[in-house]
Amino acid sequence: MADYSAPVTDIQFVLNDVLRIDQLYDLPDFGEVSADLVDAVVEEAGKFAAQVFAPINRVGDVQHSTARDGDVVTPNGFREAYQLFVDNGWMSLAQDPEYGGQGMPFTVHMVASEFWNSANTAMALCPMLTAGAIDVFAAHASDELKQIYMPKLISGEWTGTMNLTESHAGSDLSNLKTKATAHDDHYRIKGQKIYITWGEHDMAENIVHIVLAPLDDAPAGVKGLSLFVVPKFLVNDDGSLGQRNDVQVVSTEEKLGINASPTCVMSFGEGDGAIGYMIGEPGQGLACMFTLMNHARLEVGLEGAGLSERAYQDAVAYARDRVQGRDPETGDSATIIHHPDVQRMLMQMRSMTDAMRTLCFDASMSHDIRTHGADATSRAYHATRFALLTPITKAWCTELVNEVTSLGIQVHGGMGYIEETGVAQHYRDARITAIYEGTNGIQANDLINRKIIRDGGAGFSALMQEMEDTLAQTQGLDGLTDAFIQAKAYLRETVEYILNKQADSKLFEGSVAYNFLMQMGYVCGAWYHLRAAVAANQQLLSGASNQGFYQRKLIAARFYMTHLLPRAGAYGAAVNGGSAISCPLDTSAFG
Repeated sequence: MADYSAPVTDIQFVLNDVLRIDQLYDLPDFGEVSADLVDAVVEEAGKFAAQVFAPINRVGDVQHSTARDGDVVTPNGFREAYQLFVDNGWMSLAQDPEYGGQGMPFTVHMVASEFWNSANTAMALCPMLTAGAIDVFAAHASDELKQIYMPKLISGEWTGTMNLTESHAGSDLSNLKTKATAHDDHYRIKGQKIYITWGEHDMAENIVHIVLAPLDDAPAGVKGLSLFVVPKFLVNDDGSLGQRNDVQVVSTEEKLGINASPTCVMSFGEGDGAIGYMIGEPGQGLACMFTLMNHARLEVGLEGAGLSERAYQDAVAYARDRVQGRDPETGDSATIIHHPDVQRMLMQMRSMTDAMRTLCFDASMSHDIRTHGADATSRAYHATRFALLTPITKAWCTELVNEVTSLGIQVHGGMGYIEETGVAQHYRDARITAIYEGTNGIQANDLINRKIIRDGGAGFSALMQEMEDTLAQTQGLDGLTDAFIQAKAYLRETVEYILNKQADSKLFEGSVAYNFLMQMGYVCGAWYHLRAAVAANQQLLSGASNQGFYQRKLIAARFYMTHLLPRAGAYGAAVNGGSAISCPLDTSAFG
């Protein structure tokens, strides 16, 4: 079983010392939240994940969730584990008390989600999508729909899904064939959706589908899309469940990973049409759906951090136990953790995971302030900051998790390639994260177009100023700042280059976007390590206990600056020189 004591301490350090989550406690909506309460949630989430979700992770990978006669059967132990999740109130952590929530910051939800993803990513996807559905109702639904659906979703008794993709329409949603027809006080939905995560299962009594579809008389394109709630079972006036709606699972996909999470083909309206109710206004469906999608993008980035943590834990435990070769200094028989190259891989896994986690929680704190901030200026600042960090969180973390989980296999050597160790599952489970909720290429295009070019780099400049503020606190950290200062300056040059060149060719943005996102991700990662080093150094100077922990944070920061931050320069060079070869390319180049 995974050891969750290390991430508990790491998470508390990030929240309390690096990001200073206590600034959220001063906001009016969080007056009842305290450091002791959040620390207790972190500890209990770690225990729950280790004791309930982690033991069935391998079971789910082997057994899969399977469609049988219109139902989906989950692997052994999943129904019971999910019921414990509901009984312990984990779904309601950061939800509105008016509908049964506990009213904590979204950041606390994200902390718990890291544990769920680390322990059992397939299981974690179910509450993740439910949380996104709750966001859609809270932001866009009528009071009547909120009263019907939000209490049950917040309790976890009902689960939520997101239905966008069709077989001919993946990322491009402008040509959806699913249609909605007005009928009295509701709509009749007809069509088929694919890749619907947890679209059908046996863990909850009702499943609430959030469905994107045009009205049958809507104009073509994304401006004609509307959003609907389509429950598996209709809800009676007294809140009890009524008849089965006209929505069915057709099949579940055979996949590379996350096998316990059913990825469903869903059919709406094989009979008279599935009954649905509109969320928001006609033609505003995509705007409403982005509430769910932006939530999901943060949590997918967090999947990267959680899976990386699990892969690291498994790798370091194996390295401490596996005897192979001899100690380079003593010549004695040694465990492989004594070998420099294994130490390099482990430290790379550790320092990447630390940076990913901090980025995820930093973005979630901006979400909290943009939503609950005490003044308009603060809310506006963090709305821009949240928008800027979201594509980086999703894409950079999910690029890195594929590298970290691959290194986890490498540390295990041949045993890593054998399924019984479980580390190959982490690698397989991680691969989808760079694809779903908008591929990383889409995230990169969003970053460069909407978050850099559209405001002339204003949001970026504000983040650069925050980095300057951190540098002003680095006295006594000789050797840590030089590489960061250079990388930050080069990143600013890259942004100026993008702003100056973006009008030269319609192909320019797409040709440089990915490399720019990766450059910015690595610089942000260095910034978070620098902030961690400042906090750790302060603790060491104050004579705090657990000196070894803080020394390790300084080591991780130095490793990142010397081994990983140089990658930012290479990505920057690809931006500044790469468009010259990329923009003229046409299909003949791939002969």
